[in-house]
Amino acid sequence: MRRKEILVLSIVLVIAGILIIYSSIPKSNFTTFNKEPSVYVDFPKSGEEVCGILTIAGRAVDPDGSVKSVEIKIDDGDWFLIDTACNWSYSIDTRNLENGYHNIYIRAWDGTSYSDTLKLEVLVDNEFAENVHKWALFVAAANIEDIDVKLGNGMLKIAEDMARYFIDDLGYPANHITILFDDGWIRDKNGEGKRLMLLQERADRIRYVSYGPATKEFFFSSLENVIREANRFEDSEVFIWISGHGIGDPDKKITGGKILKRSEILLWDDVLEDKELGDVLSDLHAKLCIIVDSCYSGGFANRVIFDLPSLLKSGIPKDGRIVITGESKFSIGYASNVSGPLFTQLWFEGLRTGKADGFREIFGIARKPLLNMFKDGRVSVEEAFYYAKYMLRKEYRDFFWMQPQMNDMYPHRFPFNVGQMFLGD
Repeated sequence: MRRKEILVLSIVLVIAGILIIYSSIPKSNFTTFNKEPSVYVDFPKSGEEVCGILTIAGRAVDPDGSVKSVEIKIDDGDWFLIDTACNWSYSIDTRNLENGYHNIYIRAWDGTSYSDTLKLEVLVDNEFAENVHKWALFVAAANIEDIDVKLGNGMLKIAEDMARYFIDDLGYPANHITILFDDGWIRDKNGEGKRLMLLQERADRIRYVSYGPATKEFFFSSLENVIREANRFEDSEVFIWISGHGIGDPDKKITGGKILKRSEILLWDDVLEDKELGDVLSDLHAKLCIIVDSCYSGGFANRVIFDLPSLLKSGIPKDGRIVITGESKFSIGYASNVSGPLFTQLWFEGLRTGKADGFREIFGIARKPLLNMFKDGRVSVEEAFYYAKYMLRKEYRDFFWMQPQMNDMYPHRFPFNVGQMFLGD
């Protein structure tokens, strides 16, 4: 028995000694084998010609752990951290780059090692039509992730319908048009589901039109680009359409809680206030039509309800401009998740079909023409507005409370604004 006890005790002492020696050795003396992550680009392909806003999308994987981050840089610039990792995307406004070839570098990080750096080469070509001075910007944040009510992909549909009309019928160059929608992705279940594809990947996208996310960064980047280009010419024309969730208090039925508050609309990642937009547009010296179609939007046109002026001025209405809102400052609106916001549908219908020709407002009430003498074969911005108001009163009575507003200072403020604005002239 003594031999067995001595043997067991010896084994225990040996094991204890080994553990003591092992624990005293610095961990830095041991080599940990980590497999590097990998990064892939799904869109675009290297060597492609790009213009406007470019969204790059791809994947990152780590065989023995998880990807912590993905980083990107352009040419010799700094590395930027991308918010998402495994399924990542990053948007670049190529209009801020010189035309020509540019290198984009992407790498993944797993907390220990970087992946091999992936190089993507693109050819930037942002040549604008020098002889046509018309620009259009369509913006809609419809399916914001943190908001329960999704407005669907109908806003993208009507934005593209208007863009096609502006190109085919009004003579706007396609590469002068920008469409910003949600975060730059199409989602299934009409906007309520998972990401399907980038706007730029779709087979039915409008060629040469710039697509991107309706974030504050890219809204102002696109707007500043339009201002910069339009201000180069005396005959420039600019059209802006913004739609989405307006901010107000639906429990306050009469005023929406907006008496002493500004009109605001949600972009994908931030709030756009009427005065904030007015400050940026103060630099624009061009013929301008702007439509903001959202709940409580009247403040963008310096209106509350029944054409009454707002105490808080947005700074948007000026000589040479028409500012239209689909709703008053105190009222909510309606948007179909398939066809888009109702006011915009009616305004565009009146413009596109010619049905609005001759419509006028008499004593504050929109009326259709009684005599053909009031028709001239064309439809102005104002006539399309009166047509939409008339249709809300006659055909869509359940939505008459929307009370669209218009501040018409084209070509000059009242009473010197004799004349109408025709887009495409």
